[in-house]
Amino acid sequence: MADRALHERFRGFMPVVIDVETAGFDSARHALLEIAAIPINFDETGKLVAEERHHAHLIPFEGSELDPSALAFNGIDPFHPLRGAQPEGPALRQLFEQLRKRQKALHCSRCILVGHNAHFDLGFVNAAIERNALKNQSPLHPFSVFDTVSLSGLLLGQTVLARACRAAGLDFDASNAHSALYDAEKTAELFCHIVNQIKPQLTPSS
Repeated sequence: MADRALHERFRGFMPVVIDVETAGFDSARHALLEIAAIPINFDETGKLVAEERHHAHLIPFEGSELDPSALAFNGIDPFHPLRGAQPEGPALRQLFEQLRKRQKALHCSRCILVGHNAHFDLGFVNAAIERNALKNQSPLHPFSVFDTVSLSGLLLGQTVLARACRAAGLDFDASNAHSALYDAEKTAELFCHIVNQIKPQLTPSS
């Protein structure tokens, strides 16, 4: 029953919170270093909740650039031997397979990326999809997103993730920020908090 409700709530889309950590701002030149993805679904009470977490550290793609200021900001050492990093192609292929299985189980036609400054994350994911010829494997809509910056700005008057979470009454530990998994978890909490307060006026899909 909840599975069908998700299909109806977002026009066939399955929301997936995605956060990335990168070695700069240019998705064509700078390395994708970390990715986390969290599908969203209704629980038995009809509230949106975060589901299973997926997370991977990634090896910088061949020829990529590493901006020292970006690495200082996120605290990532791309070549640390204990990172357990994987090549981005196989890591993304595995992630997409998991998301497609969940999407199918929830009767959804496609995944839609949820993010804080979502087009930044989607830009890096799309660049990695192009590099690794994964267009046919990706379940994500190539350009549509749900952006929690816009949602929290409208509902809470805040656009910075930490401030938006606190305005919503959610905990936010700044010492854990700029980890893809932690930021994805907090973005998922924020998205669910906001959408759970909205009573949609649903019309039959054509």
